[in-house]
Amino acid sequence: MKTESNNKLTKKDLRKLAFRSVLLQASFNYERMQAAGWTCALLPFLKKIHNNDKEKVSQSMKDNLEFINTNPTLVGFLMGLVLSLEENSEDRSLIKGLKVALFGPLAGIGDALLWFTLLPIVAGISASFASQGSIVGPILFFGVYVCVFLSRIIWTSAGYKLGVKAIDILKENSKSISKAATTLGVTVIGGLIASYVHITLLPSIPISADHAISLQTDFVDKILPNILPMGYTLLMFYFLKKKNVNPTILILVTFALAILLSLLGVL
Repeated sequence: MKTESNNKLTKKDLRKLAFRSVLLQASFNYERMQAAGWTCALLPFLKKIHNNDKEKVSQSMKDNLEFINTNPTLVGFLMGLVLSLEENSEDRSLIKGLKVALFGPLAGIGDALLWFTLLPIVAGISASFASQGSIVGPILFFGVYVCVFLSRIIWTSAGYKLGVKAIDILKENSKSISKAATTLGVTVIGGLIASYVHITLLPSIPISADHAISLQTDFVDKILPNILPMGYTLLMFYFLKKKNVNPTILILVTFALAILLSLLGVL
């Protein structure tokens, strides 16, 4: 295992990476979410790690341009971890598997602790001071927000150091870790499908003058809840991977189907 002094990325590089992590949502889109901003933030350091080898940098960029959606403050931890694995030439499937497995939990932890707990509490306290005409309110909120922002440096460094220290363990158990990470990643994506994809059938079948059976709740959901979102997602995956259909076309077709079926009273 490399010692810290032999690592290609320096403490200065990690600080730069922490600040470049603000680019995460610079190109947010519904196809790959934060992937473009994520890759843009990592790019200078991928080039340094791979000594500007175009083929290696291209492969790293291709992998990193895959779907990701995580917390902007804690993302530095994952960036540091990924770069440490890139630096040590770990198996690409292992790197991708860990990335997919971790971005969901990091998003949940970061959002719960920062956006839904710490900042709302501080905002409430600050608003209370401000309502009394005290300048302490805005200063307090600004100070806490700046501290949260600067914590990116800590998370980025921690992720990088953890990756370096864990290299031996990863090498010894690379196959099992890769499989476990991939399985967890698929589970996270499955949860995202159920959370973000909604298809509800409106038609009902009348069985008497005052009663009707809902096609969605009394039939489809009885077979398997969320089977329609899962089926539609798998269909889109089939067109993407097997038929190489442009994602933009699939998005437009989805919009068109949603509008048409809504007008027809199906959805």
